[in-house]
Amino acid sequence: MWIADQWKDYEVIDTSNGEKLERWGSYILLRPDPQVIWNTPRKAKEWKRLNGHYHRSSKGGGEWEFFDLPKEWQVQYRDLTFRLKPFSFKHTGLFPEQAVNWDWCRERIVSAKKENPNREIKVLNLFAYTGGATISAAAAGAKVTHVDASKGMVTWAKENAAASHLENAPIRYLVDDCVKFVEREIRRGNTYDGIIMDPPSYGRGPKGEIWKIEDSVFSFMQLAAQLLSEDALFYLINSYTTGLQPAVLSYMLSTVLKTRHGGSAEAEEIGLPVRESGLVLPCGASGRWSR
Repeated sequence: MWIADQWKDYEVIDTSNGEKLERWGSYILLRPDPQVIWNTPRKAKEWKRLNGHYHRSSKGGGEWEFFDLPKEWQVQYRDLTFRLKPFSFKHTGLFPEQAVNWDWCRERIVSAKKENPNREIKVLNLFAYTGGATISAAAAGAKVTHVDASKGMVTWAKENAAASHLENAPIRYLVDDCVKFVEREIRRGNTYDGIIMDPPSYGRGPKGEIWKIEDSVFSFMQLAAQLLSEDALFYLINSYTTGLQPAVLSYMLSTVLKTRHGGSAEAEEIGLPVRESGLVLPCGASGRWSR
């Protein structure tokens, strides 16, 4: 398992009975987590010191209950700063487990830059959300294209870049359907040295295009792989869908990329350490290809 254990402004304090207790900076949040199927004693003092609690409804969805929580606040990871705010369906605007992938991509960019300081490294971030991977890659020296179908998420990503003093970094922000964007880039003959994708289980594009990951992800991976440059550095795919286990991601990456570009493909669960138990909370899976 790849573990995001380098956080200082975030931690999973404890987990029990379908919920995880988290510290985001100075604030304590309690949110649902479907992986937490155990019911263990709630001994940590933070269980009684909540700033926000997302209550899941038996009818689907749910709502926040707040106890002295600001509308917005910030956390830092290494040299990056992220704006947070509680919004629909329990989210805060950041998936902290992805830090382990930010670091992996960043290492490859920095290494390539050391080998050839004049090389322009182009990274494409698809389904890019609020831009954690985008600003991490930009901070490492890459030129990044950030694509997401939600205008609100793209705006948020710009704000995260500004908070990290990367407002003038070479980042191109696009509100677009990822599949159609990739098709156009292929026709234009554009290529990228790194591709990151975090496809949703289900979603709609800006014009109502339907995305269902089990039906679409393999063909889309094949499509996006056509954008890799001849000396590409990496390809990263994330999945929070139960059916797309690490072995499936590894198989797809090997099938699509190793035959054309060589290199190596691997996949693992990603997770977050839990302070009280000393165990690791699983948080989806990631597949990585690198030259």
